[in-house]
Amino acid sequence: MTKILAFAGSTRKGSFNQAIMKVAAEGAREAGAEVTVIDLADYQMPLFNEDEEAEFGMPEKAQEFKELLISHDGFLIASPEYNSSYPALLKNAIDWASRMGEGEKPLQAYRGKVAGIMAASAGGLGGMRVLVVLRMLLENLGTMVLPNQKAIAKVNTLMEDGVITDEKTIKQLKNLGKETAELADKLS
Repeated sequence: MTKILAFAGSTRKGSFNQAIMKVAAEGAREAGAEVTVIDLADYQMPLFNEDEEAEFGMPEKAQEFKELLISHDGFLIASPEYNSSYPALLKNAIDWASRMGEGEKPLQAYRGKVAGIMAASAGGLGGMRVLVVLRMLLENLGTMVLPNQKAIAKVNTLMEDGVITDEKTIKQLKNLGKETAELADKLS
């Protein structure tokens, strides 16, 4: 069975990006994938520093996150946009998981994997700019990013009580999850 790991680059209470990621995860489940949804708040890591890595090794939570990436065929990643880019939380987690451990292949957590990416914001662009740099980062790590990315603008008008309620948006996000699961299945 195809395994998809879903997470958001935001740990904010009431995060728009966690809300859209959960809808996309439903779409992957409906397509037959086994989906693991995580919260990066449960994977606290120090800022990546190669000197500290050399002295202390990889932090336990960074290793756990990396092992999750390795054990899944694809990812659903939702990211807020901070100053036209991704938040430090997301970049730091990606950086730690990129480190090669003993007996591992380079970039084992990312190479040959598939990712569906999405963003949401209360603004008019919906996080569109973050998707450009997130795609570039993931592709440079060897992950195939689906062309069907989603930037959900004015998301606060499409939800109630922290849940997406707009049917068109739900359909689009579920489709992203479905397409991610289907491509990951074909490539695994």
